[in-house]
Amino acid sequence: MITIALPNKGRLADDTRELLEDAGLGIRVQSDRALIARLGDEFEAIFVRSQDIPEFVADGAADAGVTGWDLVVESERDLAARLDLGFGRCRVVVAARDDSGIATLDELPAGARVATVFPRVAARFFERIGRPVVLVPVSGATEIAPHLGIADVIVDIVSTGSTLKMNGLREVATIFDSSARLITAEKPKLEAVAALTRLAVRLESVVRARGQRYMMANVPRDALARVKEIVPGINGPTVVDILNQGNHVAVHAVVPAGDVDRTISELKAIGAEGILVTRIERLMP
Repeated sequence: MITIALPNKGRLADDTRELLEDAGLGIRVQSDRALIARLGDEFEAIFVRSQDIPEFVADGAADAGVTGWDLVVESERDLAARLDLGFGRCRVVVAARDDSGIATLDELPAGARVATVFPRVAARFFERIGRPVVLVPVSGATEIAPHLGIADVIVDIVSTGSTLKMNGLREVATIFDSSARLITAEKPKLEAVAALTRLAVRLESVVRARGQRYMMANVPRDALARVKEIVPGINGPTVVDILNQGNHVAVHAVVPAGDVDRTISELKAIGAEGILVTRIERLMP
């Protein structure tokens, strides 16, 4: 069995379970409190804390894992990101109080105190830009540190920035972008390589399908020149003759979900009929 380390709780865990379910790898478990579960016929899941997953994979206790890239970078372990899973998107940033007078990194005083749950990331970043700082490692509630006077700035993750704003902080700089990734060792065990490749392809097909829709429409044959402009598709729309419908052809294309309403309106404007839009389970180019 190929072992995959998965987050045991939180939004990351929920999104991971949904992705696996959509990929046909629904978690089969005896109890909600179980620490091990089957994923299909060749994979086994172990449920651990998100921040521990890089260590499990790097040490060989798991062949692969799903966790945030921010946690992988902080771990400083030699790991490979096999696939960006498209959820858990956030940024690791430097932030300061609105009234601190620190709006850019150039305004950060030498020896500034930095509160963070990412001490390794913070140390490397400030060393790289040549700013000497004093790190204040914390385990949570980083936003409160500047207000308590124990730090001048923080290094933390943000998604929308609303939490920073709510706590009277503003972003000074972005260190890097993060998201949930499928990770493996840089050199996976030889006997696991084929299965891990199949897993990555399987998950990628679901990730690619999300946010896309399959559209079909009967379009006047003399309007085909306009159709390619309206529904370019992946490699152009597929055009199929319709039995006993000489004046119309069937057009099939993949369309971004956000473009569906516009596309329908433009197809109707050139005389399209019988327009059908459906979800896509999996998609590979």
